[in-house]
Amino acid sequence: MEFQFETRYDQKGLAAMARALRKTIHKKWNRIGLILGWCVVVLAALLVAAERLLGEPWTLRDTMNCGVGVFLIAIMLTKNQINAFFAKRRMLPGTSSAKSVFREGGYTLITEVALTEFHYEAVQQVCETADYFVFLFSQRHGQIYDKATLSGGTVEEFRTFITEKTGKPIAYIK
Repeated sequence: MEFQFETRYDQKGLAAMARALRKTIHKKWNRIGLILGWCVVVLAALLVAAERLLGEPWTLRDTMNCGVGVFLIAIMLTKNQINAFFAKRRMLPGTSSAKSVFREGGYTLITEVALTEFHYEAVQQVCETADYFVFLFSQRHGQIYDKATLSGGTVEEFRTFITEKTGKPIAYIK
């Protein structure tokens, strides 16, 4: 059996990969970062509220506290898109689209600049989102496969195939 995907590494796909990394391999650090971020936001709000309760006039410090709070909230809500933006900028020219062919012994990734063979044992984590399958190899490396471009079988057949070949359960990411 042979499955094929044609995937574009665009903002949407890279954000899905960032979300998969954040919810699996980076889960602990993501939680710590969220806790620290929300603590800073609450502290900034308390500082501004305390000054208002004491009847102090609005100062530059209050403006800075509000700015830091808003900035951190924006970062925490859009971190997948931010990570995708920087990942896109670090990509090598000619690697923004890829064709992948999955066979029994391994799979091949073909871009404009290279043809690379991969073994299923290298996959550390397999994730699935609504639109993509995501393979994670390390803290910073992964690959996405667009479900809409799957040929050679159904999504369910590929799920079964990849679970068998990698020996890893699929983590479903919302």
